[in-house]
Amino acid sequence: MSAIANTPRPPYYAVIFTSVLSNDTTAYNETAERMMVLAAQQAGFLGVETARGEIGMTVSYWRDLESIKAWREQAEHREARRLGRERWYSAYCLRIARVERDYQGP
Repeated sequence: MSAIANTPRPPYYAVIFTSVLSNDTTAYNETAERMMVLAAQQAGFLGVETARGEIGMTVSYWRDLESIKAWREQAEHREARRLGRERWYSAYCLRIARVERDYQGP
């Protein structure tokens, strides 16, 4: 996905996932795409923005903390996280933030 997420007026939450890929990225792209589709089907999902270079960053937006928790517990997402820790990421960081303000322009 390459568009800027069309989020509602704050407050809402952002889950910021930053990662560095390891050498073993077999099936990574397919799983990452599946997670995007699956996340979009979850209650409380508001949008996502992602970029990958040397460091990858995915920011997903959620209505509330309960929605984030439900996504974290979703079975396929749990398995993808396990594979990420074991195979795909040499380093990662997850941050959850409450968005109080946002500004948009052309």
